[in-house]
Amino acid sequence: QVQFMESGGGLVQPGGSLRLSCRVTGSVHMPYTMGWYRQTPGNQREQGEVVATITSFEVIEYADFVKGRFTISRDKVRVTVFLQMDKLEPGDTAVYYCFYRDRDDYWGQGTQVTVSS
Repeated sequence: QVQFMESGGGLVQPGGSLRLSCRVTGSVHMPYTMGWYRQTPGNQREQGEVVATITSFEVIEYADFVKGRFTISRDKVRVTVFLQMDKLEPGDTAVYYCFYRDRDDYWGQGTQVTVSS
């Protein structure tokens, strides 16, 4: 089992920035993938979308809708992943879930990001 410590999120105006962080502790196995997934308003969590991922080999992928605006990074010692979100748009409003994947998938509790003037 793994445990999540998520932080960040909140309310920001369009064009603003937020930084999310997610630390995983417990039974961590290499190799692994960590990332962020979001559930937008009116959709079920299963209808959400992957925002960005990073592997323990530092392979990074972004969804097209965040390229050039969001940056994912990690602290490999602390098994922590960060999501720097810049140039936020109202369409980025969602619950952002951190996930960790090795032999199984694990999910954080989610953090609300609201982009509104």
